[in-house]
Amino acid sequence: MSRVFVTGAASGIGRHLVGALDRAGHRVIAADLNQDGLAQARAREGWSDLVLTTYLDVTSETDWGAALDLATDRVGGVDVMMNVAGVLSPGFVVDVAAADIDKTFQVNVRGVVLGTREAARRMIAANIPGHIVNFGSLASLSPVPGLSIYCASKWAVRGFTLSAAVELEAQRISVSLVCPDAVETPMLDLQKGRAEAALTFSGSRPLTVDEVSRVVLEHVLPARPLEVSIPTARGLLARVGGALPAAAKVLYPVMKKMGAEGQKRSRGGA
Repeated sequence: MSRVFVTGAASGIGRHLVGALDRAGHRVIAADLNQDGLAQARAREGWSDLVLTTYLDVTSETDWGAALDLATDRVGGVDVMMNVAGVLSPGFVVDVAAADIDKTFQVNVRGVVLGTREAARRMIAANIPGHIVNFGSLASLSPVPGLSIYCASKWAVRGFTLSAAVELEAQRISVSLVCPDAVETPMLDLQKGRAEAALTFSGSRPLTVDEVSRVVLEHVLPARPLEVSIPTARGLLARVGGALPAAAKVLYPVMKKMGAEGQKRSRGGA
């Protein structure tokens, strides 16, 4: 079984992944800057005593070094790095705050780059045929009006991940990008009342964290694909939007209307 480092482990996808990996017999290092959240997750999710928790601000180079040194000291290193941590601040272009721009790119992009770099350095030094799994979004593939800053950060994650995959292949390190649709997490909850986030709700329903975790454990870890979209059909639609942005622009009013109806359902409306 693998030694897996998971960021953003106090909530959402990261939290559920830690439990799923733990139950599957992997040794997990669960990292987050929210230490109370990690403690609550351990209690509520029933993580075993083998799950090691640690503080990590993914934007801090110093924190990354300390967290991965701890993993080396306690479990002998990391075979799989999962860069899950992310933030989202809905906002139309004219309304977006400078602080939200900075935070989004610091966490979503800088955090992934530092995590990939630090994990790869240690895997190469230890001669580990490692696997780095970076979490993007369907927003990595297609324009998302109303979430332009988040979308830009996730496009950056995709470009970085695909480039790193080519660089690191010669070092026997695989790099995968996971692009899920909207997922039932606190990140989704904060978008329910925001008109600018309507496109998030344009699908038939949001994914569950269990659905995402199953794809990661049953497909991404064993097959080490370059890129995976969840679900496949919505991923194909997003790729069309990315390849043909003029067509996506034409479809935006229809998708926005569908999303507004989905938002209403998510808030318990008829």
